[in-house]
Amino acid sequence: MKSSLFISSLLALAVASPAALAHKQGDILVRAGAAMVDPDVGESSVSTPAGKIPGSDVEVSDDTQLGLTLGYMLTDHVGIELLAATPFEHDVTLKGIGGLNGKLATIKQLPPTLSLQYFPMDPSSKWQPYVGAGINYTYFFDEELKDARKAQGFSQLDRESSWGLAVQAGIDYMLTDRIMLNAAVWRVDIDSEATARLNGAKVKVDIDIDPWVYMVGVGYRF
Repeated sequence: MKSSLFISSLLALAVASPAALAHKQGDILVRAGAAMVDPDVGESSVSTPAGKIPGSDVEVSDDTQLGLTLGYMLTDHVGIELLAATPFEHDVTLKGIGGLNGKLATIKQLPPTLSLQYFPMDPSSKWQPYVGAGINYTYFFDEELKDARKAQGFSQLDRESSWGLAVQAGIDYMLTDRIMLNAAVWRVDIDSEATARLNGAKVKVDIDIDPWVYMVGVGYRF
């Protein structure tokens, strides 16, 4: 369903517009819109001092916030871009551990991502698709255990931040020589470890989140 909505948003960019001069060397591109982080949890586990708990698993909820990108065209076809956003909030849920199943905590994160981009079209084209690759730093903060977990004896939740690779694809559609519509998607490598105490014993949660990040919005070319 989420992928279908994203494809529909891309198709919505196909609206009539007069031809406009698009991206060229020296341009500054500012975009803003709705950004959704959709975690695609891969390998995950819960461990105690005795080792990993067999069959344990972790789920992370998605969230939508205001996304912002700032780009600069190094040449007519190559640019750099910084992705930022207002803080995303996610529920972390434990599975496969019997009586401890359920929501463990709520966490917030910021995912700044720096990418090098390639724009294959001629600068005069009003359609400007692009691809990119770069580095993501995901900063986790405001980890808050659920009250029910505190009653079970959980405490001292802490989550490590993450460095990882990111790839992206997107498209700009020039409505005027300055204003554009934009849709973009990122695939981000996020590997993180959370630790907590359960009645004094250390509990470790390892997660490969690897989210898809979708953004649809508008932009302005300076």
